[in-house]
Amino acid sequence: MFEQAFKNIDDVLHKDAGCSSELDYTEQTSWLLFLKYLDALEHEKATMARLEGRKYTHIIDKPYRWESWAAPKDKAGKLDHNHALTGDDLLDFVNRQLFPYLQGFKAKASGPNTIEYKIGEIFSEIKNRIQSGYNLRDIIDPIDGLRFLSQTEKHELSHLYEAKIKNMGNAGRNGGEYYTPRPLIRAIIKIVDPKIGETIYDGAVGSGGFLCEAYDYLKNGKDEKNGNHKSHSSYKSHLTTKDLTILQTRTFFGKEKKSLAYVIAIMNMILHGIEAPNIIHTNTLTENLADVQAKDQYDVVLANPPFGGKERPEVQQNFHIRTGETAFLFLQHFIRLLKAGGRGGIVIKYTFLSNTDNASVSLRKLLLQNCNLD
Repeated sequence: MFEQAFKNIDDVLHKDAGCSSELDYTEQTSWLLFLKYLDALEHEKATMARLEGRKYTHIIDKPYRWESWAAPKDKAGKLDHNHALTGDDLLDFVNRQLFPYLQGFKAKASGPNTIEYKIGEIFSEIKNRIQSGYNLRDIIDPIDGLRFLSQTEKHELSHLYEAKIKNMGNAGRNGGEYYTPRPLIRAIIKIVDPKIGETIYDGAVGSGGFLCEAYDYLKNGKDEKNGNHKSHSSYKSHLTTKDLTILQTRTFFGKEKKSLAYVIAIMNMILHGIEAPNIIHTNTLTENLADVQAKDQYDVVLANPPFGGKERPEVQQNFHIRTGETAFLFLQHFIRLLKAGGRGGIVIKYTFLSNTDNASVSLRKLLLQNCNLD
């Protein structure tokens, strides 16, 4: 069901004048998937509240809910074509009403780690690129058919979304900077072996691969008999409610500079099961390392910082070893953000250990002074 829906969506986006690459396809699929997922989440919470005799207050006001504008239903549960917007009417509603409404959530949210804040930030950073309201209708219909009710469905959808991110990584416009091969990520996480209760940080989040894989690693647990990591299909929850709350709210933290990567990371983590990801949209390297205190540090750092970038001189002032190479600045940042006794798994350029330039030599000395390298 999910694979065919994604294929149909890409076929439509390929025909639209506003979308020209896998980056555009993933971006546009992301905001629509997010709203469909949010609608399913609200339905689930409203049902639970009703069963428990509680009142549930919706996050999204009725005119802007998925069921109102994207997929109104008739009494038989079928799409009500008399009330479903399409063509110019649909495009006008999305661009002039829906997006401005959702952008306003950022200002009225109680804090940055709430789902309300994430809604506002996502729709402040992304725009609808689909230029045909008829194409938009042809994309909404298959997305409306997706279901997020069971863990199996969520797992399958997150797997396919990862495949889209991989395809985006192979696209133009520097798409590769958003994607790290998952086998590499899993190997690093296995070696670092994070534990429930530890904080995990990625200051160069990209598409969120490290944090999503770390979440799966901690949530799925290990087979105690042979030490192998359990597959999703054979997994039976061994976690307490307290463990799950810790994973949801106090384990994963990240920062991302670029708007598209930020949006995709949020969507990716939500599809993996983290309702309100602690991801901040910011340039990590603008933080002065001299201001970092113990409360700002983490037990585990997992990251693949961008290589070959160049940062401005004023940004370099935030670091002891000043260089324009972004990867070297990130490495200093990660060393400073690790707690004493913490562990890090960071992808670096293979030439880092042999380069003789001043920055490389100084960084190797810094690593030897601060880290126990395995």
